[in-house]
Order: sequence, then structure tokens, then C-alpha cells
Amino acid sequence: MNFSVTVYLIFFSNVYQAYLYHCCQNHFNSSWFYRPTVKMVQYNFKKITVVPNGKDFIDIILSRTQRQTPTVVHKGYAISRLRQFYMRKVKYTQQNFHEKLSTIIDEFPRLDDIHPFYGDLLHVLYNKDHYKLALGQINTARNLISKIAKDYVKLLKYGDSLYRCKSLKVAALGRMCTVIKRIGPSLAYLEQIRQHMARLPSIDPNTRTILICGYPNVGKSSFMNKITRADVDVQPYAFTTKSLFVGHTDYKYLRYQVIDTPGILDRPFEDRNIIEMCSITALAHLRAAVLFFLDISGSCGYSIAQQAALFHSIKSLFMNKPSIIVCNKTDLQPLDGISEEDMKLVMEMEAEAMKTVIGQGGEPANEEGALLTMSTLTEDGVIAVKNAACERLLNQRVELKMKSKKINDCLNRFHVAIPKARDQKERPPCIPQAVLEAKAKQAAEENRKTEKDLEDENGGAGVYSANLRKNYILANDQWKEDIMPEILDGHNVYDFIDPDILLRLEELEREEGLRQAEEEGDDFEMDGQDLSPEEQEALAEIRKKKSLLIQQHRMKKSTAESRPVVPRKFDTDRKFTTERMGRQLSALGLDPSLAINRARSKSRGRKRERSVDGREAGGGDAMDIDGNQPSKKLRLRSTSRSRSRSRPPSEVVPGEGLKDSAQKVKAIRLAKKSVKKRNKDARRGEADRVIPTLKPKHLFSGKRSIGKTQRR
Repeated sequence: MNFSVTVYLIFFSNVYQAYLYHCCQNHFNSSWFYRPTVKMVQYNFKKITVVPNGKDFIDIILSRTQRQTPTVVHKGYAISRLRQFYMRKVKYTQQNFHEKLSTIIDEFPRLDDIHPFYGDLLHVLYNKDHYKLALGQINTARNLISKIAKDYVKLLKYGDSLYRCKSLKVAALGRMCTVIKRIGPSLAYLEQIRQHMARLPSIDPNTRTILICGYPNVGKSSFMNKITRADVDVQPYAFTTKSLFVGHTDYKYLRYQVIDTPGILDRPFEDRNIIEMCSITALAHLRAAVLFFLDISGSCGYSIAQQAALFHSIKSLFMNKPSIIVCNKTDLQPLDGISEEDMKLVMEMEAEAMKTVIGQGGEPANEEGALLTMSTLTEDGVIAVKNAACERLLNQRVELKMKSKKINDCLNRFHVAIPKARDQKERPPCIPQAVLEAKAKQAAEENRKTEKDLEDENGGAGVYSANLRKNYILANDQWKEDIMPEILDGHNVYDFIDPDILLRLEELEREEGLRQAEEEGDDFEMDGQDLSPEEQEALAEIRKKKSLLIQQHRMKKSTAESRPVVPRKFDTDRKFTTERMGRQLSALGLDPSLAINRARSKSRGRKRERSVDGREAGGGDAMDIDGNQPSKKLRLRSTSRSRSRSRPPSEVVPGEGLKDSAQKVKAIRLAKKSVKKRNKDARRGEADRVIPTLKPKHLFSGKRSIGKTQRR
């Protein structure tokens, strides 16, 4: 009896715990903006996952459901198996939607959890209300999809057929997709915010920071480019910098981040635009050393009075922060050269800057470094300004840590051991003699002149030539400057010098001239002196003709691209006729009659005259035929052909790249076979008209079951 009661109590307690968990889960899911887990704050917005638009979101989820779940189902399955099949699809789709939407909600920063600087910066850039509303709609869509899946899974438990279960699955997925389509604008808005946030600089609000502010075009970006490796655009007009830029610099082995803010104008808070509000947000929330830049030359377009008014309007943002007034552009206007009124305004600003306190008492801070001058053009005072800002910020951070409660816990762990003197005897430090000699040698080496020093003293590069002989190791140092003879192939060149070398060279040149004259006399050159008058005229005609041909060739070559192409039958210059041949032969002094008659006899005559009998009767130029030839084939082969015959396909033409006629026949056969159309209809030939069986008996015979047969 006791055992059964114990089992009953255990069962009841488990059921009650499950019920409480279910109620709590429903309560939390019904909240407007629920986050199941609390993560550490991250300021690297580049890691936020891409937010797809509504259509892509649906395609991703449905394609994943199709790939990751079974797709084959038959109506012959048991109804429980059918229900489980479609319930699995609905649950899997809901889980995918839930995971994707939860990723979006968790990765986007929550404005209430992040640093106030980033919270206000996001509010300035994107409007906090719109941002929260978009994330709230994503959360609502996630809850709606969970509720839809829960309802349709409950309905699928009572599905009585394949058709009903499939209809419920289609309805469930359709309603989920409709919910995603409705939040399409919110998804697009969040994707734009993600892209913009990925371009924001990575600013750590808790590290050592130097903040640069002031009117536009006073030299803030130029100063940042000088002290950091950042490359901020610098232009001679206002508002070149439209957002926050971050650079890093080192001071006393510590890393400092330098923030360049856009220019601020002296106007009411409500009238400032987004660019100016970025600077105001940084000044309000970042614990940093503030450098207020002052253009004392007035080249920025604003007077010192206007810049002083801006300083007094935003000086409330400098409280509890070390501030420095930086007078820039001293190369154009020194600080001593400004008027008394402007100097008075600068002194007032310096007095306000000295009131930046570390604690709560309001005592002035260290007066050193409250007003500094520099010029980014000549780099005069740039490093001094950077060092002063870093030093003041470091002192403030150290003093704040000293005043904190944690310092007591740290001091309890520290113990400084001070040794006590055992007697009155002095024990000076003992330095070995070898160390002293090494130090003296090192000092001497530092004082010796190097080749670079000698080069600078003797005219610089291109004028001074290093003397390499002074480092030679010889038995006698006086030998270093001796002129050494040239050595070639192991022999001293000086031993082979001939005093009569010039006379021998003249004799060689004279002999060479005589030989060249003899060779020139042996060459044949047609000078025309030994020719008769007729031969001289022919030679002149040939030379004239040659020059004309050269000129024509050069003219045709120069106008080859623009010259029109004339068909050969219309080109009178290239038309091969007996008249042209006669003119050319006559011009050469030859009788053209025999050549013309020969060409006319070779031309094609009448058909009867081309026969063998006709040629035999005419005699003339026809070849003699031996009457004793045995066959007609040999007789026809021995006669000359006056009519052109067509070449057989198997005959090999030079240049085709084929070995013999057999190879050409094989190539032609393969070419015909390659262009032959495929027998896609499976016919035996062109005359095949057989109609195959369109309704196979094994598929279309017998009883038909209830339903459609379109899937057979």
C-alpha cells in the first residue's frame, strides 16, 4: 500500500511540474518582447546575420522543409502514419521559422542593455521607436507562427484521410508564410539598419579615449591623421567629416583610441542635424579627454567669438573630463598676434577648461596644458598636444581608481619589503673590468665616422666616391695607394705592351683598305658605258619600268585598306587577253604573231572539231597517233584533252593533307556519317511507317480502382 501511494505521489508531482512549466512557457511567449537568454553585450555589429526579405525568407524555410523531411507518402498507409508524416512537416517548418526569427531578435542589440553611448547613437541614426517597433513585429510574428503550428498540429491529430491531412498541412504552411509576408517591410528596415551598423566604427566606450571636437574646418581630421594611422578625408570646405572616425595611438606603452567627431555649429539643440548629434552623443556619454579645437586665424569661416560661444554652450558636456583648448593654425596667425578682445575670450575658455575636475569638490585641475598651440601644417606642437591629452587622461583614470572601493582590496594584497642595514659599511656597486672596457669600446665606436658621414662631408651622393683601398690588409700600409697593373688570364698586361703598336695599326688599316678596293673592282655593275646605243635604250626602258613597278607596288600597299575590291572580269588591268599579250610583247621588241596564233589554236572550238577524227583530218598541232595502239583506252589517253573533265571525289589534291585516295574515301565516308541525323523515332528506314502500341495492355486492362489513373 505504501509503495503504491509513493508511486502515485511521484507521478502527480511530475505531472504538476509539467503543468507549471507549460503555464510559464505560455506566459513568457505571450509577452511583447521576450528574450529567452541574456547574452554578453557585444559592440561588433559586423557579426549580425543578414536579414532576408519576405520572399527569400519563405523560400529558405520551405526549401529546407522539403529537403530535410520525407516526401513520399501513399494513401495505403495507416492513418496514424499519415498524421505523423504531415505533423512532422508542420512542426519542422515552425521550428525553422522560430530559429531564424529568434536569431534576428537576439543578434540585434537591445537599446536598454547596451552602453548609453550606443543606445543614443542608434536612436540618433535610426529612431529608437521605429527600431523597437520592427523588432517587436518580428517577435509577434514568431509567437503567431508558434500558435498556428500548435493549432494545426492539434487538428492533424484528428485527420481522417490523406486528403484532409494534406489540406491541413497546406493551410498551416500558407498561414505561416502569410505572417512572414506581412512583416516584409520590417525585415527590409532591419536589413538596412544592419548594413549601416556594419559600417559603424568599433568604439569601445570603456577604454582610454581622446575626443576631438570644435567648429567645422578647424583642423580636427588633420590632427587625427598626424597622430594616428587613420586616413580621414581632409578638404577645404565645411562638414567633410559626416560621421565618427576612430584611430589609435600609443603613449607610454598604452593604446589610446582617438575619435574624430563632425563639426558642431552654435545653434539650439533642436535645430542640430544628425551629423552634429553624433558629436553631441559622443561628448555626452564617452569618458574621454576632450580637445576643443580653436582656429585663431579665422580661415575656417568662423570668428573666435563664435567659437567661444560654441564652447560655452557645450561646456556642460565637459564636466568630469580633462579638457584642453587647442589653438590651431598658428602658422597663419600666432596666438600673440590676435586682438585683446579675442585674447580675453581665449583666456576665459582656458579658465573654464581648468575647472574640469576629477572628483566632486570642484577644485581646478592642473593648470599645465589647459591651453596649447600647434599647427598641423608644419607639425609644430602636434606631439605636445597628444602627450598632454594622454597624460591628463591617464592621471584622471589613476586617481579615479585610487578613490574607488576596490583599491582597498588591492592594497591588502600588496606588501613592500624594505631591507634593513646590517652595519654601517658602504658597499658600492662592483662593475667588472671587462664590462667597463666593453662600454668604453662601444662609446668609441659610436664616435667613429662612418662612410655615410664622410659622404655628407664631401659633397654627398654622386660626388663622393668611397675609397675601398684603405681597408686592404697588406704587409705595408704604404702599398695601399699603389697603382696595380691589370691582370688578364694570369698574365700581366704591362709585360706585353708593344711600343710600335700605333705603327702596326696604321699598316693593318692600309692593307685592309687595299683589299676592300680590290673586292669592289671585282663586283659587276652595269654602268652602260660599254653598251651600244640600242642596248642603252633597252637598259633605260628596263630601269624605268622597274621604277614604275616599285612605285605602283608602294601605292597599292599604302592604299590597300581603302581601295575597293574589283571583280576580276571587270579589272581591265589584270584581264588576260591576246591584245594585252600582244602589246606587252611588242613593247619588249618581240613579234607577238606566233604567240597569238598558238593561244588561239589552244582555245576551245566547236564540238565536232574537238573529236579525234577532226584532229586527225586537220593535222595541224594535234599529236600523231600510232595506228598500232591496241585499245581505245590507250588511244584516248594518248590524245590531248581539249575539254576539261570533272575531278573524281577520290582524287587527292595537293594541300589537302591526305595520303592517298583510299584515305580520302574513308574521310568522306566518316564526314557523311557524322552529319547524318539520328534515328530518334527508332525506324528501320525511310519507308518504315509502323505505329507502335499506344496503350500497352498490361497497363490499361483489368478492373480500375476508385480514383484517378493519371499517375499510372
